[in-house]
Amino acid sequence: MAQRRRRASLPGAPPRAAPFRCRLVIMAKAPLAGAAKRRLAAEIGTTEATRFARAAVSALMTRVGRDRRWQTILAVSPDRFAKSPIWPAKSKTCAQGPGDLGQRMQRLFQATAPGPLVIVGTDIPTLTAQHIARAFRLLGSRDAVFGPALDGGYWLVGLRRRPRLLRPFYAVRWSSPHALSDTLANLSGHGIGFISTLADVDSAEDWRRSAEGAGRRLLPGPLRFGAR
Repeated sequence: MAQRRRRASLPGAPPRAAPFRCRLVIMAKAPLAGAAKRRLAAEIGTTEATRFARAAVSALMTRVGRDRRWQTILAVSPDRFAKSPIWPAKSKTCAQGPGDLGQRMQRLFQATAPGPLVIVGTDIPTLTAQHIARAFRLLGSRDAVFGPALDGGYWLVGLRRRPRLLRPFYAVRWSSPHALSDTLANLSGHGIGFISTLADVDSAEDWRRSAEGAGRRLLPGPLRFGAR
């Protein structure tokens, strides 16, 4: 081993490639009354839906945002809230930019520094650091990874981004049962990995189910937004 290290340090030896850091991007909409979780608000009321949106961001950052195995970035919408104090303290933030969901995710994959990148939303109460770690492990040998959702979409997408950046979001029918199948069709011929199927929270039934199953462990009552 020592001999190999000495040879690598000789003049003319090829430099070692720097390891790429794993990055997690959480796409978050500003949790403002009347703007966040509108479908949920129509069923349970604006106050409770806004509280859930705020608690979901805070809880998710607590569960996965401080993990040292990856760097976490909050990609914020609307863009004007990227530097707002409403986000959990010490969060690294950026703007999502314009376009549909696919265009915004593609932009994040293009603009973020090299290395494996995983994107999730904020409304998956059962998402844990173990899910994120599993996704990054799969990207060690796969081109893309997905966390399927019960409704035919997906709650997680990750790309290895080597040797080139793929473009999986062309003509995807978002907010439909075809979102995952459309995306997979764009990745024909590439290595794909899958992790757990989880449920997001879009309806009153989803909200009640998540409250019963998670409680304060994943949806803590006290919120500490804006403390910087």
